[in-house]
Amino acid sequence: MTIKSSIVKVTEHIAQSKGKTRFSFEILPPLKGQHIDSIFNNIDPLMEFNPPFIDVTYHREEYVYQELDNGLLKKKIVKKRPGTVGICAAIQNKYNVDAIPHVLCGGFSKEDTENFLIDLDFLGIDNVMALRGDAVKSEIYFKPEKDGHKFANELVDQIENLNQGKYLDKDLQNTSCTDFCVGVAGYPEKHMEAPSLESDIHFLKKKIKQGADYIVTQMFFDNQKYFEFVEKCKSEGITVPIIPGLKPISTKKQLNLIPHRFKVDLPDDLVMAVVKAKDNTEVRQIGIEWCIAQSKELIKKGVPFLHYYSMGKSDNIKSIASEIF
Repeated sequence: MTIKSSIVKVTEHIAQSKGKTRFSFEILPPLKGQHIDSIFNNIDPLMEFNPPFIDVTYHREEYVYQELDNGLLKKKIVKKRPGTVGICAAIQNKYNVDAIPHVLCGGFSKEDTENFLIDLDFLGIDNVMALRGDAVKSEIYFKPEKDGHKFANELVDQIENLNQGKYLDKDLQNTSCTDFCVGVAGYPEKHMEAPSLESDIHFLKKKIKQGADYIVTQMFFDNQKYFEFVEKCKSEGITVPIIPGLKPISTKKQLNLIPHRFKVDLPDDLVMAVVKAKDNTEVRQIGIEWCIAQSKELIKKGVPFLHYYSMGKSDNIKSIASEIF
């Protein structure tokens, strides 16, 4: 298969836009057993908005316990959403846009990470999103693999070492340099494990110092939180682009799920509008209209990209993009 990627760094996409806000989005790999067409069917409707890149999440293995006939429990490793690298290659080949795989600390040793990055390099995938990742469901706190990275800044450092031709095996000779553009996550309302926003920005600054090129934020529903976050980052000397991440609410259940899972506040006006909605069809429209209003205000402030979390569904993202781009 020939990879026909434009192979343009995210930072170059931003420079080429010359101040115009552009569209991008993130997708989930399909559940194991589903065809890749399930991904293409959600990407196809969004291609009219000319996304320069598409993010593809990585999902580490989970542990489940199966009861045996003798009553004992057997631990089984399950990977529900494999295929991140293959999907990225397929996207670049089919759509000729850059695909950005998420690279995690969780579930990877340093050797695993190096091999993963070598595969990406061979495929002409030169943008990556470096993340610590969440704890598995069986753990209260994040636990790194043996000889794995505990923090995202360590992962960024390893990627930058590869960009300089520095591999784990110091005895390798005539090594080639990779050329990864590295994105990292930022949290306008702080990471759920951070004791304060100030400490969170302190560690974000470490990721930038290690070589990260740009930031994509966690979802937020109050633009003022994003604007304040950007200003705090600037005051700490963080000058890389900060791309806002947006997600439209689509169900009443998300009123409880989003604050609990992502530790994100929902504005009172949005909450009450959803509470008063008669059904999820009405909630979906409320979410679209709220996200459109967010998008328009962010564009007026000159953000480089609007990055949408599609969560595997594109219909509401299409409705929003149709009003914006």
